[in-house]
Amino acid sequence: MTLINETHDITLSSWVTSANNNSDFPIQNLPFATFRKTDSEEANRGAVAIGDYVLDMAAVAQLNIFTGVTQQAAEAAAKPTLNTLMALGKEANSALRLALSKALRSGSSTEEKLKDCLVLQSEVTYGMPCQIGDYTDFYTSIHHATAVGSLFRPDNPLLPNYKWVPIGYHGRSSTIDVSGQEFPRPYGQLKAPDAETPVLAPCKRLDYEVEMGIFIGESTGLGERIDIENAEDHIFGMCLFNDWSARDIQAWEYQPLGPFLAKNFASTISPWIVTTEALAPYRINFSRPEADPQPLPYLSSDKNNELGGLDIKLECLIQTQQMKSANEEAVKISDSNFKYSYWTIAQLVTHHSVNGCAMQAGDLLGSGTQSGPDHEQAGSMLELSRGGKEAFTLTNGEKRTFLEDGDTVVMRGYCEKEGAARIGFGEVLGTVLSAV
Repeated sequence: MTLINETHDITLSSWVTSANNNSDFPIQNLPFATFRKTDSEEANRGAVAIGDYVLDMAAVAQLNIFTGVTQQAAEAAAKPTLNTLMALGKEANSALRLALSKALRSGSSTEEKLKDCLVLQSEVTYGMPCQIGDYTDFYTSIHHATAVGSLFRPDNPLLPNYKWVPIGYHGRSSTIDVSGQEFPRPYGQLKAPDAETPVLAPCKRLDYEVEMGIFIGESTGLGERIDIENAEDHIFGMCLFNDWSARDIQAWEYQPLGPFLAKNFASTISPWIVTTEALAPYRINFSRPEADPQPLPYLSSDKNNELGGLDIKLECLIQTQQMKSANEEAVKISDSNFKYSYWTIAQLVTHHSVNGCAMQAGDLLGSGTQSGPDHEQAGSMLELSRGGKEAFTLTNGEKRTFLEDGDTVVMRGYCEKEGAARIGFGEVLGTVLSAV
């Protein structure tokens, strides 16, 4: 795995030096997105983040400063969606990131040319980074599964298969949108515990879910299985993911086939896709408690055990309508970490393909709600309010059990430790509107 200067000892061009000072987007990150200038009607095009700027990849590709597969990747990164770049695979993507890193350094022959390709992030609007063909949501947090299971099955919160197989379901990609998404409170069938029949009504128990999104890069064909040894060669990168959930609709409809209308009305992703290469300094070991079943052989490898985990800090904030009216910032209500995931990203990809399922560039895998072992690390309101039974108080005195109209949920994610550059994902915002 190629590391792009893990530490801060890089001589940078003066205009990107600030990018390595507590930024989500230092030169060691170089995540991908698509954008357009806010005041322009031109089409979206690809971008790479560097500090407070986006590097316009359409302008970079026209410079023809690269050769061979690197120039091919640069041209793919310039397109309105990143699917072509994703499909090129790990080798081409790695070559492009390394070439951009070298080109952005002080004294490079391309330093001044690239300066003309910069656009301030404050002046752009982000688009969907890629065309998402298929979307699968997993259930990888044992702490979330245990907390939710305890609400309904106090004596046996985890189902028998949970520790053996990565649990997932196929969702709806048509309603996934980029950060800034606004959506009306969904309708569905609701049935109160003491009611004889359900009614069609707006959801009353609307929730968020703090998740990570995993984008597939190199595709596979029907019948082709991905081995865990090279599973991450098929991962382009990761983003933040808010998989909104209508808990009352879900409670009535999910037996026996699982989520349907409760989960397909909206999902929101952050605009930037951080490559797995950029996350290399934050790899940690993957292990299971000795008392738990160990993964079956197809889901296990020495490499996965040694470096399969990821130390990604996650935060969830809320800004209510009352806060907006008072010009108050969003306030944090929980934090967690992706390191608590019961399954690694390599295991998710491996299991997804073990039956011969074809994987396509741009497919999205949701990690499932990421909760930690402590109650304050809950990745959903369902957990924070203990099933809606205990309201929690915000800093301005407002109380919540579930989301109200006008609430904006903000999620942030970043990796940080001594001796390595901070690698951030930016943030993902979504706002609940009144039911139509």
